[in-house]
Amino acid sequence: MKLKYDRKLLKRAANAVRFFSADAVQKAGSGHPGMPMGMADMAVLLWTHFMTFNPEVPDWIARDRFVLSAGHGSMLLYSMLHLCGYDISLDDIKAFRQWESKTPGHPEYWCVPGVETTTGPLGQGFGNGVGIAIAAKMLAARFNTEDYKLFGEHFVFGIVSDGDLMEGVASEAASIAGHLKLGNIIYIYDDNKITIEGSTGLTFSEDVRGRFEAYGWQVLEAEAYDYEGILKALSEATKEKEKPSLLIARSHLAYGCPNKVDDPSAHGAPIGEEELKAAKKNAGWLEERFYIPPEVRELFARRVAELKEEYKKWEGKFAEWKIKYPELAEEWNRFQRKEIPQNLDDELLNVVQGESNATRKLSGKVIQKLADLVPNFVGGSADLAPSNNTYMKGYDSISPGCFKGRNFHFGIREHGMGAILNGIALYGGFIPFGATFLVFSDYMRPSIRLAALMGIQVIYVFTHDSIFIGEDGPTHQPVEQLASLRLIPNLVVFRPADWFEVAMSWAYAIRRKDGPTAIVLTRQSVPNIEREREIDQEEFFRGAYVVCDSKKDVPDLVIVGTGSELPTAIEVRKLLITKGYDVRVVSIPSVDLFREQAEAYRRRIIPESRSKLIVIEAGVTHCWKGLSDLPTLVIGVDTFGKSAPYKVLAEKFGFESSRIAERVEAFVKGKDRGV
Repeated sequence: MKLKYDRKLLKRAANAVRFFSADAVQKAGSGHPGMPMGMADMAVLLWTHFMTFNPEVPDWIARDRFVLSAGHGSMLLYSMLHLCGYDISLDDIKAFRQWESKTPGHPEYWCVPGVETTTGPLGQGFGNGVGIAIAAKMLAARFNTEDYKLFGEHFVFGIVSDGDLMEGVASEAASIAGHLKLGNIIYIYDDNKITIEGSTGLTFSEDVRGRFEAYGWQVLEAEAYDYEGILKALSEATKEKEKPSLLIARSHLAYGCPNKVDDPSAHGAPIGEEELKAAKKNAGWLEERFYIPPEVRELFARRVAELKEEYKKWEGKFAEWKIKYPELAEEWNRFQRKEIPQNLDDELLNVVQGESNATRKLSGKVIQKLADLVPNFVGGSADLAPSNNTYMKGYDSISPGCFKGRNFHFGIREHGMGAILNGIALYGGFIPFGATFLVFSDYMRPSIRLAALMGIQVIYVFTHDSIFIGEDGPTHQPVEQLASLRLIPNLVVFRPADWFEVAMSWAYAIRRKDGPTAIVLTRQSVPNIEREREIDQEEFFRGAYVVCDSKKDVPDLVIVGTGSELPTAIEVRKLLITKGYDVRVVSIPSVDLFREQAEAYRRRIIPESRSKLIVIEAGVTHCWKGLSDLPTLVIGVDTFGKSAPYKVLAEKFGFESSRIAERVEAFVKGKDRGV
């Protein structure tokens, strides 16, 4: 620490943050004042004595990251960013929780520079921080040299709450962090012992210290208002290199309130005008709203000035490094830009050209090729790599003390994996992927949703995609998961049918930088699709294209197939042609992308008049409603599956081509109403 320790001034700064935050909540008429009031002292000490940052260069790669996992206390973060000179004005603070303000109710990624991740769903920030810490270690392993330690040497600081530690995602992420010996994590546990329903004693009586020590963490303790104790504990945490640190800070919700301290009502609602006045009076504070004493602003200005000098020194060393290590510097530039080969599509197509196999196995070959072509590409599986076909041969695994690798072993921790992937993506440079069975995507849905909300590049590999995984039975046979994923805004979902679609799905996912992509794959083998014409790759990226066309401009029937059901759709077409029907077959590898297309393109693929639409997909049927105004028959699965060989399941669930053709004829004749 460089600033002279001045307890009186620091206490004044803490009160400034405390009441600044409470004023904003009171003005908004909603929010969570209790946590910012309780943790203001801790935040002031952290930001003025430990954290490294530069508000003028908020994306400085060597900055410390601050993760407010207890995102409901967002005004604490906004207050600190405002005082530290980030692009957040007093007017922005006064617009807290209002339409299109920079200060939403929970922190949203980059709503203002300095907000490192979107938090609020408890436990997610905890996991994001673990991913950020891993990415920092990986960056250091790639770019640091013996004489220049410029990368990944920073810390991930965070504030986590009782609620964060109750959520299972935090347990999964904490376990991985301890295993990997992530000494660059320092989390402050806001142990105020209050939840919405009352005391944490209602549900939470575990030994948190013992639990985290068992995970392999260093555990420290300090009263949240004991400045000397806090500074000592944080100093000790920064010296620990082999263990993540958890500082248990005994705090009080709405600290400083004469009547509402430790009152659950202060968690999620303004404390009220009278209580706010009384709290300010007790602290000897002015009643004026949003009051920051000049000496407090000066305190933060001096700290920022110190940090800017540190940044200048780092920048000078960085310039020296680039001159001394030009090849590394060029690699660094490619890394930052996430550069990919211009001929990526052709490279991926060539590795699986014309091959008939399970799409998960085809995907495995594409992943291996991507590992060779895209150095930023990293990822792994939730203990299912042999089944997901995701292990990148010839590359090391991430392990304690070894972060040069490309392969992750997440263990059986889908929820933790999802949150960690988000953290790696948030760090920048890396293109992370994670894999599991499609049915277990449910375990990681909150993390997937947040990746979509933040618009970050994460790739999900979901294999064993339907009832046709067979004998494992309904517990492992996804029925509703595909439709459920398609409902998430900004998540692009692909269900590829063969080698061509697998390669192109991956090409899209690697290029997409503004959101996550899910690639859904079969367990069973699928044939090479015989297309009547060569498909333009850009046509594929529009989500749907014609595989086999009709003779007439407007066909009698349009049959849509996805994934392993596309070959079935082609077989059904052959049967119906013998009955005199004019039939078009359409592949829709991505419903999301197809729905985004202009109406003219959608009508070119699926006409809006004089045809009937048939959809074949081994999943719930309701998601296909509204795809077209045409009379529609959906062949799907609206019940849970059964345990049996997949060919038996195809027969019993009505997916044999002859059976489907019969249903289509009945539909055309009005004997099957469809949907």
